[in-house]
Amino acid sequence: MGIEVRANVIKRNGQEVTFDIRKIINAIEAANKEVDNIHQMNDYQIEAIADNVADQIRSLSRAVSVEEIQDMVETGIMEMRGYEVAQKYVRYRYKRSLARKSNTTDNGILALIDQANEEAKQENSNKNPTINSTQRDYMAGEVSKDITKRILLPEDIVRAHDDGIIHFHDMDYYAQREHNCDLINLEDMLQNGTVISETMIEKPHSFYTACNITTQIIAQVASNQYGGQSFSLAHLAPFVDISRQKIKATVIEERMACGDDMDDAKIDKITESRLRSEIKSGIQTIQYQLITLMTCNGQAPFVTMFMYLDEVPEGRTRDDLAICIEEVLNQRIQGVKNEKGVWVTPAFPKLIYVLDEDNIYDDSKYFYLTELAAKCTAKRMVPDYISAKVQKQLKKGEVYTCMGCRSFLTVEDNQLNPDGSHRFYGRFNQGVVTINLVDVACSSEGDMDRFWKILDERLELCHKALRCRHERLLGTVSDVAPILWQNGALARLEKGETIDKLLFGGYSTISLGYAGLSEMCWRMLGESHTTPEGRRFALAVMQALNDACAKWKKAENISYSVYGTPMESTTYRFAKCLQRRFGIIPHVTDKNYITNSYHVHVTEEIDAFEKLRFESDFQKLSPGGAISYVEVPDMQNNIPAVLTLMRYIYDNIMYAELNTKSDYCSVCGYDGEIVIKEDENGKLVWECPNCGNRDQRKMSVARRTCGYIGTQWWNQGRTQEIKDRVLHL
Repeated sequence: MGIEVRANVIKRNGQEVTFDIRKIINAIEAANKEVDNIHQMNDYQIEAIADNVADQIRSLSRAVSVEEIQDMVETGIMEMRGYEVAQKYVRYRYKRSLARKSNTTDNGILALIDQANEEAKQENSNKNPTINSTQRDYMAGEVSKDITKRILLPEDIVRAHDDGIIHFHDMDYYAQREHNCDLINLEDMLQNGTVISETMIEKPHSFYTACNITTQIIAQVASNQYGGQSFSLAHLAPFVDISRQKIKATVIEERMACGDDMDDAKIDKITESRLRSEIKSGIQTIQYQLITLMTCNGQAPFVTMFMYLDEVPEGRTRDDLAICIEEVLNQRIQGVKNEKGVWVTPAFPKLIYVLDEDNIYDDSKYFYLTELAAKCTAKRMVPDYISAKVQKQLKKGEVYTCMGCRSFLTVEDNQLNPDGSHRFYGRFNQGVVTINLVDVACSSEGDMDRFWKILDERLELCHKALRCRHERLLGTVSDVAPILWQNGALARLEKGETIDKLLFGGYSTISLGYAGLSEMCWRMLGESHTTPEGRRFALAVMQALNDACAKWKKAENISYSVYGTPMESTTYRFAKCLQRRFGIIPHVTDKNYITNSYHVHVTEEIDAFEKLRFESDFQKLSPGGAISYVEVPDMQNNIPAVLTLMRYIYDNIMYAELNTKSDYCSVCGYDGEIVIKEDENGKLVWECPNCGNRDQRKMSVARRTCGYIGTQWWNQGRTQEIKDRVLHL
């Protein structure tokens, strides 16, 4: 036992400790004592096994897991012909495993109740971890994750997830057979009626009622899935004229009763004035109800409102839609009042505004809306922008919204509406598994041949995990979520019918996510993917992901697609796993975060226009979802610059956003940028530069994190990423 090994061991709870050879000897000796004397090994044999294991650990030049060490010990005993001892050792491992599995949730749940579970507290920046409904959701999630890891998922998938090799998203909802995100078929539900909580809801007779029903639908949908959802404002536009005609009839009736003249111009003027008031109330109902609603998972519905003028016919309906869009933007510019009565930036609904020929140029008919959108972006960070011009080039001439923050459906020629157009509303995403590209690069140690070999292996692992997601949904009966499967949000299935037919043929997508393209290039090439060589390599990797999805799709008739993962807590978890496995590598593992999808690293100096142009090539290879952004200073006094960026987006990239700042300190009333500081323990904290307030409960910080706006409840990795961001303009 003369070998001294300086190595680290990764315990099952993720803690990294120094290797101790004595623990190996103790474990073998314990098994040895349980067999008859005639079958026992002597001290020299036990020490030889321990020394051999220590030798193997030293040769690996990395931290090893407890399971790896136990496998080495088991093999070593067998090689010494200690078969009976090996049998006892295997039984010992099994008993320990059972003991660990018997109850793995108590500590996590108690920590949640005591608000001591930092990972859960910072898992979602839009969930307040102290309130009962959020805690209840997190507690249920702990149980679901436990069942999922112990029973529902294969061991190799769980191990890869725990090691940060892949990320099996939303494991806390997996047991319930819930899906990720969707496009609500609001048009069908409003025009043809729906059922909410076993109550028939018929076609509304006014715009205001339609808005009210919309919020109820959104709340119900949010409570039956775990991802984002989107609806189109265009589906509400036809109800404007229904209200107009109703109001006009009332005006005529009133004037007749009062003996007033029946001048058409006067009647129309009064009608339009009252109609505007109703539109204002209807939009206000949507905006306020959505941010004040709290669904069963402890947060406001993660919802996106889509605003595309050409989604409705030209003429009165399009003009009515324009009025609705104008009202949405005006109300968002104003913001919402917080508990102190101060106007602040709400996180939801997320807004998407489509740039097109009829609103992008100074002389375009609806350019006034685009100017208003620019003012709204400068003050409130929304809307985000889809270029109709570029999306038509990439999506077979179609323009449509994402499901939530970025997940896009594929254009399928077999998914058609009755009029022959491609169908998008009512479709959904089955779930996401993300590959950690940085880990692939680090595991290959910079060797290109090994990189491609490991990438293929990891992609097959992701494929296996995605199949688990798909198969978990198979057999789901429509009765589990009537609002989704029976009453029009996604389908009109019969009671007792399964959703199986919606899982094939392109009706729903399933997403292969990816993370860390930038750090991957640094590890393999020693340079960023913004260099010519880095760009070529990064695009080749992206193409490989698409080729894998195409192969799986062809073989299985399941719509796999490549998806630029919006990592929030995952960016920190991946970074810590990489540091444990590979140590600190400059430009690769030296941060507490890794880069989202294909994005240029947040610390890299690059011009806003160049960043958008560069990233547009990568968006083309992320057909399942992607969004780009530029980090800008306060633009409220420079709207022409915002419009210039918007025109560049229209010409060059499908989907992009501008990241501004929108903060408020409720202690002193400061409404400038709240900054990130390091406290005496080295922890990153938010601080008001005016009064020094560090109480997160007494400030409002809004930052774009993953395509949507989050608040100050971020983990340390994401907080560092925000702190490191450089301006692009």
